[in-house]
Amino acid sequence: MTSRSGWMIYGAYGYSGALVAEEAVRRGHRPLLAGRSPEKLAPIASRLGLEAVTLDLSDAPAMKRALERVSLVFHAAGPFIDTSDAMIRACLEAGTSYLDITGEVPVFHNTFTYDAAAKKKRIVLMSGVGFDVVPTDCMARYLSEKLPGAVDLEIAIAGLGTPSAGTAKSMFDGMLAGGQARRGGELVSFPTGRDVRRVRFADRERSTMAIPWGDLETAYRTTGIPNITTYMAFPKKLTSAAHNTWRLQEALAPVTRALLGAAPVKRAIVRMLETKIAGPDAKAREKGGSQVWAKVTDASGRSVEAWLETVDGYSFTALAGVRSVEKVFAHGPAGALTPARAFGADFALEIEGTRRYDALPPVA
Repeated sequence: MTSRSGWMIYGAYGYSGALVAEEAVRRGHRPLLAGRSPEKLAPIASRLGLEAVTLDLSDAPAMKRALERVSLVFHAAGPFIDTSDAMIRACLEAGTSYLDITGEVPVFHNTFTYDAAAKKKRIVLMSGVGFDVVPTDCMARYLSEKLPGAVDLEIAIAGLGTPSAGTAKSMFDGMLAGGQARRGGELVSFPTGRDVRRVRFADRERSTMAIPWGDLETAYRTTGIPNITTYMAFPKKLTSAAHNTWRLQEALAPVTRALLGAAPVKRAIVRMLETKIAGPDAKAREKGGSQVWAKVTDASGRSVEAWLETVDGYSFTALAGVRSVEKVFAHGPAGALTPARAFGADFALEIEGTRRYDALPPVA
């Protein structure tokens, strides 16, 4: 490891990968850019004045040679359900630390299965170092430390705005899985729309619906709380429609999954998302913002809640992602970790424009 220097961004020409690369350069880093397509890689490498290497995850010898050049890989090529495991295995083979920005529950679960292998190699494996799941993971740890012995955790997010193509593809995969929550330490599934509720965020009350967010894996490992539900804010008409039809969805779920999950159909939908969705532009990101609400409750019914406001999710991902790299280099943690376990409950507050409240702020 002593002969290595620097880090790699794999998937650097994707929407989030490019934002991470730009933030890295802004903070004085010179990461190696990598991805499958030389045509897509060359423009961003030229614009940022960075070295680039064309790599395909299926080419194990080339991956090993490239990874042995760097101490850490920042994996930004989604959907991570299709790419993460191959990169993790390559990192373990090469002895290279791994970070990603997934929000996909199965990917988090898979990353944690490599904990012992990562410790043996003295590298870190950390999924979710962007908006998925730094703010929520930090809120979970913050509240669990305020209420030791909590048995229930609820988290809600709002204001994510227009998704990128990568996020949309991950959301499509999540839609096929339906709703999920953690009960008694185990993941349970249910139809989308069954669990709908109103949540008071820092600015106003919103309609939310339970979704499979990464904290179903990460917050459980960060806090040990056995019952976790994660919500996302949606327009009231959408949550009402989903709630009113969840029993029908339950009956049709096997047919829907079989139809939309069929390889030709899925490929067509993914191609459509890639060509039709560009993600928010710089002006939209600058105007955007994101919010988190979280609450823990113990067996006696005592509860503690908190609120968090921050910049838009993609800007947060770039800022938190690069700072995560810096912290790994500075502190050298080992094993499969969550962001809040590795960096503490206040890590999210290090991101510009982030504020946390123990009580609702005054209405402007």
